[in-house]
Amino acid sequence: MATPVDILRKYWGHPSFRPLQNKIINKVLEGNDVLALLPTGGGKSVCFQIPALLRPGICVVISPLVALMQDQVVTLRDKGIRAMALTGAIALGELDQMLDNCIYGNYKFLYLSPERLHNDLVQERIKKMNVSLIAVDEAHCISQWGHDFRPAYRNIQLLRELKPDSPIIALTATATPEVSEDIQEQLHFTRPQVIQSSFARPNITYEVQLTQEKNRLLRDILHAHSQAGIVYVGSRRKAASIAGFLENQGISATYYHGGLPESLKTERLQQWLGSQKRVMVATSAFGMGIDKSDVRTVIHLDLPENLESYFQQAGRAGRDGLPAQAIILCNDKDQELLKKQYLYSLPDLESTKLVYKRLMSYFRIAYGEGQEFHFNYNFRAFCSTYNLETVKTYNTLQLLERLGMIQRTEGVEKQTRIQVRTSHRQLQDACYKDSKFSALIQTIQRTYGGVFEDMISINLRTVCERAQIPMSEAIRILQSYADQGFIIFEHNIHDAGITFLVPREDNSSILPHTPFIEQYTQSKKKKLASVLQYVFNEKDCRSLQLLRYFGETGGKPCNGCDVCRRSVERGLSPLQKNRMYLSIKSALEKESLTAEEIYEKLPYQKKHIQMVLEQLIEKKLILLHEDRTYKLSE
Repeated sequence: MATPVDILRKYWGHPSFRPLQNKIINKVLEGNDVLALLPTGGGKSVCFQIPALLRPGICVVISPLVALMQDQVVTLRDKGIRAMALTGAIALGELDQMLDNCIYGNYKFLYLSPERLHNDLVQERIKKMNVSLIAVDEAHCISQWGHDFRPAYRNIQLLRELKPDSPIIALTATATPEVSEDIQEQLHFTRPQVIQSSFARPNITYEVQLTQEKNRLLRDILHAHSQAGIVYVGSRRKAASIAGFLENQGISATYYHGGLPESLKTERLQQWLGSQKRVMVATSAFGMGIDKSDVRTVIHLDLPENLESYFQQAGRAGRDGLPAQAIILCNDKDQELLKKQYLYSLPDLESTKLVYKRLMSYFRIAYGEGQEFHFNYNFRAFCSTYNLETVKTYNTLQLLERLGMIQRTEGVEKQTRIQVRTSHRQLQDACYKDSKFSALIQTIQRTYGGVFEDMISINLRTVCERAQIPMSEAIRILQSYADQGFIIFEHNIHDAGITFLVPREDNSSILPHTPFIEQYTQSKKKKLASVLQYVFNEKDCRSLQLLRYFGETGGKPCNGCDVCRRSVERGLSPLQKNRMYLSIKSALEKESLTAEEIYEKLPYQKKHIQMVLEQLIEKKLILLHEDRTYKLSE
């Protein structure tokens, strides 16, 4: 009979498991419900794929990301393992056939989004499947106290009801003790086993740097470290502007946020993964499923909303195990900005009741009606109609979704159609006089074609990105030429969708949720306080602060973060530091050296050498090359 390591060698070609993988697999094979907490890049998928291959039947995998599901299915198929994913819009007949294949076709893996479990046909077919294992990826999404809660994840409980004898494995990289307990409770664990690796990432140096010139310091850090990096910012507009700033400073960069078309997201992700662009500037939308091993630097220009998000984002650095940095740049305004952005905009009971009532008025839903009604709409137009503050309203809609009252759809594709109605000559004259109109028309012609012959559908956001013209200005320009008769221009202003899941009852729908709303607000405040405590605590090692937050005790100071370095520096006189600099300079005059080689050559403590090396890099007296060797600046 094959063993787990036999399967690992056969399909993955690895001689042995990483730490804890074998223990997790064995607990699953024993029939336990397992919560596995492994670091980002720690090989979580193997922990459910190998036991599924050893057990008869099919493994049902719940994952929040379509791209991640598709990647894993392709990888499994390349190994000769039968797997499928139910993604996108699938016709009823095709869905029926695919599910039958899972029952009768000897498939080993069925990947689903949690939303798919709403489907009655999916539930009925799963009842008939021989389900060997249920795997829940990114399991923190199921907890109402998790940083990335998704209401649809609550549907996973259905699988326990449909298949009460199938063991469950839940996997995540970030979970506080409170979230871990909630995951087990929500998934109705019967024989629970919690297996957790240390949250310590010794190859990552965590830093907080106070500066009034963030952009300048950002530029200097990225110039000093020439390998791949990620810069996290708090808004879509800032992502675009910082990427432009870095390009102007000679640093290859692009940007990514949730409002980009899928095609552009894919294009920019591939540019970064393929190293055509060195730095990705992104909002938190650049998240799960991003796997690039050689990221050396992750920088936050804005304070994160919670430490779970920060730890996960920082953990995208140094997945190859080599030294990496996670740096927060902040100034004296950031504390108030964080409170304004997240704390002051938290929904309370009264604001929740108000927004719900305004939604009913906006969509003209009568009392007792509205269940399963769906509308596309413009979010800002809705806020403007009732003079509602946009951030707080957005957060309130998120809360209503958590309460199971609505389901939101963001980024509804704006359907825009255009046709040129004038002659080529007249169009050329207009383009000659108006460079921006020319840029838009030329981009549309190059991207789509046929604009003279018929009304064509375009993605206006993509056109604006490529023409480098803001969308609001592009709409104004195109509408102006439509008014003059040069073109026909139809633009749908919808950018969001909403489905009402319960009938309208106003206060009686919301009041039963009062305890949750109060708990939700307190939880958010607690998470924000933890971020501020981390940033402004200059006494305790950064790594130890993060470990304590995730319930891990013990550990030693890292001796590399800004707090530890200041502590070391206080133990060195200026004369000692100067002597060390001269010794390092003398060693590097002969040849480039790695840090380990410098430690061996010099009669000083490792932590003191580390501190001086960092200071010399900041002062640009030495350089750190991609091969991790130090060299004197010319």
